[in-house]
Amino acid sequence: MIRLALADDQVLFRRGLSMLLADMTDVRIVLECANGEELLTGLRNDPVDIVLLDLEMPVMSGMDAMKHMRSEFPDVKVIVLSMHSEEKFIVHLMELGANGYVLKTAEPDEIENAIRAVACTGYHFSDMVSRVLLHGLVKKEKLKPSFDDIDPLSAREQEVLRLICQELTTTEIAGKLYLSPRTVEGHRNNILLKTGARNTAGLVVYAMTKGIYSP
Repeated sequence: MIRLALADDQVLFRRGLSMLLADMTDVRIVLECANGEELLTGLRNDPVDIVLLDLEMPVMSGMDAMKHMRSEFPDVKVIVLSMHSEEKFIVHLMELGANGYVLKTAEPDEIENAIRAVACTGYHFSDMVSRVLLHGLVKKEKLKPSFDDIDPLSAREQEVLRLICQELTTTEIAGKLYLSPRTVEGHRNNILLKTGARNTAGLVVYAMTKGIYSP
């Protein structure tokens, strides 16, 4: 069961989303909040796996709440819900540690897919967000990636990274490369250490930055 928190100050949107997600039998909403402070307080009492997080909230914004979450609740995954589609905005949130980014104009199926993908693989990017990240990160004259002076990844590590970017699970990667799941996890940990990425979403950003993966 995926334990979920909803954080959005728009009551109608939050309740509509809650009703939509009620049809997902593998999801349970354990927390609903109207601002970042309520979210942080609630997380201390009700552990969750994923937060659907609006950015523009009173008292404490979603962006500020995410910064606190990354230090206090590092294992909680965050899917940002936003109206913004600007390159720099999206990349900045990925570097802060967001695991997914979904526009509020998205179809309901995309939100459901995002929740399951983040629960399973650690990240989800819509096609639009992937294009934005790729466009902004590969064209360095627009955005400067923050992955500098690191040890290069081995050929095997790059292979594992490409499969991670394709949203394969550890078990699926192991089967594809004829490795044990433990060996795959070892490669993943090495990649995280070398790149300095905080999570799988950060690995995807790195892979697109370096031309290892193109969606």
